[in-house]
Amino acid sequence: MKLSPRHPRENEPNKVCRLHKSIYGLKQSPQAWYSKLSSVLEAAGFKRSHANSSLFVRSSIAGKLVVLIYVDDLIITGDNISEIKTLKQSLHQKFAIKDLGPLKYFLGIEVATSSKGLFLNQRKYVLDLLDEANIMECKPTRTPLASKLQWHEKGEPLSDPSVYQRMVGKLIYLTITRPDISYSVSIASQFMHSPTLVHWEIIKRILRYLKGSVGKGIIMKNNGSNHILAYTDASWVGNVLDRKSTIGFCTFVGGNLVTWKIKKQTVIARSSVEAEYRLWQQQPMNSYG
Repeated sequence: MKLSPRHPRENEPNKVCRLHKSIYGLKQSPQAWYSKLSSVLEAAGFKRSHANSSLFVRSSIAGKLVVLIYVDDLIITGDNISEIKTLKQSLHQKFAIKDLGPLKYFLGIEVATSSKGLFLNQRKYVLDLLDEANIMECKPTRTPLASKLQWHEKGEPLSDPSVYQRMVGKLIYLTITRPDISYSVSIASQFMHSPTLVHWEIIKRILRYLKGSVGKGIIMKNNGSNHILAYTDASWVGNVLDRKSTIGFCTFVGGNLVTWKIKKQTVIARSSVEAEYRLWQQQPMNSYG
């Protein structure tokens, strides 16, 4: 790092600034912070996950500890309370941390713990979304997509496409806990570049559906099993615009829904068998049981 302009000693050669800690706003600060935090966790016996670089796991005789990192926010969980407390004390010696207690809210996701299990939903996020769209008083619907909506027809272009694009982006984030809107959101996301009033009707329909199902989410239970079960399907030439098929899958681990996806295939399948084959071809094999 070079001396900033107009520094009292900027004219002296071979003078640089030595940073004792990363500064917020610098491009190097996230990388420096992650490097420091990961080195501390690895020194404590944690191993970085190959699937997610933000996930660290430590398995020992005392139990299993899991740490999930998002910038400077950490989620710590495990099957041994004393080990969790020891880790918190160790991190407190290295960093100035604040213990927020049991997990209740993280990145727009609300977490409710009960005897039935762990319930994840985005209720506040949905309410903020409805308020932003100014349809808090709208009439709710039972389905996220109208069966008779001719979304493939040409319509009048929107005066401000950025509103449509921003709304689709927020709906995509909402699918983290709402797989029931994944298909309708995938259709709406296909018209990000040139949305019309017809496409805006898709967004309004999804929001009206959310109005009637604000509290829906995903529940995680301890079913006493680690059995992996997956369901897959593909629609043959379901898109009326380009005649491409749409694939979808969902995976359950121990009876709990953990992954799901809706995607339009990149090629045109000449038969329903070919559409199903491409579903398996495009997805990783470890997603299925």
